[in-house]
Amino acid sequence: MQDKPRYFIELAYDGTAYHGWQRQPQSISVQEVLEDGLQKMLREKIAIQGAGRTDAGVHAAYMVAHFVFDGGIDIEHLVYRLNRWLPKDIAVYDIKPVTDKAHARFHAYKRSYEYHFLLRPNPFDVNQAYVLFRKPDFELMQKAADILLEYKDFECFSRTNTDVNTFICDLTEARFEFKEHKVIFHITANRFLRNMVRAVVGTLLDVGYGKKTVEDMHEIIASKNRSNAGASAPAAGLFLTQIHYPEELFL
Repeated sequence: MQDKPRYFIELAYDGTAYHGWQRQPQSISVQEVLEDGLQKMLREKIAIQGAGRTDAGVHAAYMVAHFVFDGGIDIEHLVYRLNRWLPKDIAVYDIKPVTDKAHARFHAYKRSYEYHFLLRPNPFDVNQAYVLFRKPDFELMQKAADILLEYKDFECFSRTNTDVNTFICDLTEARFEFKEHKVIFHITANRFLRNMVRAVVGTLLDVGYGKKTVEDMHEIIASKNRSNAGASAPAAGLFLTQIHYPEELFL
């Protein structure tokens, strides 16, 4: 039997009002809202699979999910109708036909996040950044971030009692960018663990504020113990920004 046509849906969202990406039994999620919209437009129950799970309050400047539907789709019209129906904090950018085995999560080979800091309060970024009322030493924080690229096992930054089979991640970027009163931490890897980026950022802040040294980063990572790393940075500053897929998945 021939498989139903499969699609990647590209979207963005402000996560402030949502209990994360993944559907929850008692709380509103981005996945639930998007599935409800697709069901209304396509007149069929639609299940979507996201490229990953963002936590409550975390944002996505770029997220990908896949779904199957065999009724035929006018993509431009569907995108238009979805964006008219969806709340203003969720936006669909595009819907693309993909091969029948394409998987939004398992075929992603690289992901990028940004963590946004503000060096002074800004009422227009109140839910999209973490305000630092005291400026940390970003030079030390960058030295500590450079150490991350020397390692593969990041169990110390993973949420405890998680169901993953491996804590191995291939990090290729960990750098700070400075824009007037905003600082952006960029981090890229083939995969990320639950809560990993916020734990990394919290640990780097400990270095920046003198609570830990740059060299402590080696011991923290080697310990594989979450309690040795810093507290998780607030969700509001975190954005999923890029997900990369092999070109051969797209039709």
